[in-house]
Amino acid sequence: MSPVLELTHDLIRRRSVTPEDAGCLPLIAERLAALGFHIEPLRFGDVDNLWATHGSDGPVLAFLGHTDVVPTGPEHSWRSPPFEPTERDGMLYGRGTADMKGSVAAMVVALERFVTAHPDHPGTVGLLLTSDEEGVALHGVRAVVDHFAKTGQRIDACVVGEPSAKAKLGDLIRVGRRGSLSGTLTVRGVQGHVAYPEKARNPIHVLAPALATLVVERWDEGNADFPPTSFQVSNIHAGTGANNVIPGELVALINFRFSTASTAEALRERTETILRAHGVDFSIDWHLSGHPFLATPGGRLREVVVGVCRDLCGIDPEQSTGGGTSDGRFIAPMGAEVIELGPVNATIHKVDECVSVADLERLPDLYEAICERMLR
Repeated sequence: MSPVLELTHDLIRRRSVTPEDAGCLPLIAERLAALGFHIEPLRFGDVDNLWATHGSDGPVLAFLGHTDVVPTGPEHSWRSPPFEPTERDGMLYGRGTADMKGSVAAMVVALERFVTAHPDHPGTVGLLLTSDEEGVALHGVRAVVDHFAKTGQRIDACVVGEPSAKAKLGDLIRVGRRGSLSGTLTVRGVQGHVAYPEKARNPIHVLAPALATLVVERWDEGNADFPPTSFQVSNIHAGTGANNVIPGELVALINFRFSTASTAEALRERTETILRAHGVDFSIDWHLSGHPFLATPGGRLREVVVGVCRDLCGIDPEQSTGGGTSDGRFIAPMGAEVIELGPVNATIHKVDECVSVADLERLPDLYEAICERMLR
C-alpha cells in the first residue's frame, strides 16, 4: 500500500465527526515532527487545530485542510461501514475520503517528500489543519487567524485541499469563493382566531408581498469572475399547530451568496428597506460567515497551480469561483493568494462517499510540484 493510501485508510478509521478530531492531528503531528517540522497545537474552545511549519522567513506557502467530517446518516444505507476504508472497482469508500481526509493525507505525504528532498529549501512550508470546518467553524481556522494576527504569523500563498474536481483530478480549481450572508428574520404579528381576522395580524400574509419582492430583486449583475448574487429562503416557520389560530410570529431563514459586485452592508440595507416599504414589523439577526475572495489573475500561485494541472494531469483546468464556502475565506483576508485543488467532489456528504484510488495516488505529486515551483 502506498504512503498516501495507507495514511488515508488510517484517517478514515478515526470517527472524527465534527468537531471531534479523534486523534488525527496527533498522528500527523508526530509524522511531521520526525522530519523537523515545528509543531504548534492550537486549541480554542472544544476544537483542536494544528500549525506545522518547516523552514524560516518568507515566502510562506501553506496547505490548508480539515480532519472533521459530516455525520454518516443511516450507516445501514452504506454498502460498507463508513469508517472502515473499503476499496471496490478502483474507488476507496468511507466517510471523508473526498472531503477531505484524502487531501490531508496527500498534503502530508507531499510535504514529507519535499522537505526530505530539500531540507534547506528557501521560505517556509506550512500545514494548517482544523477539526472545525464542517460545523459552526468558530474555533477552527477563524480562531487560528485571529491568533496569527496577534503573533504576526503571515501566509503569502495557500492551497486548500477541498474537493474541487468535477470528473477527474485537475479539471477544475477554485480561484475564489462567493461570500455568505445569512439572516434570521422575525416578523411580528398579532395572534388571533381565524374567524376574526380583523382582530389579528397574520405575519405570513404581511411577509408574503415583501418576500415576493425579495425573490425577484436583481441584487447585482455579477462580474467577469462571479455570477450574480443569489437570494434564497431556506426555512419558514409560523403557527401553533392548530388550523384555527392565526400565528403571532413568523421566523424565516434567508441567505445571500454574493460576489465582489456587492457588499454585505449593502445587501443588509436593501433587504431591510424592502421589508419596511411593505410595512413589515420585523427584526433580523444577521450572520456574515465570509466575504467573497478572488485570487487575482496573473498571481503566482494561480499560475503555478494551473501549470501543475496542465503538466501532471494533461488538463487546462477550469478556473471557478462557484460552490459553497471553505476555510479559505478566513485566510484570504490575511493578504494571501488562495487556490483550492482537490479530488472529485461528486460524492461529498453523501452515503457511500468515495474517491478514485488513482486520483488519490496522484494528488501528492500535484502538491509536491506546487512546493517545488513556489519555493525552489
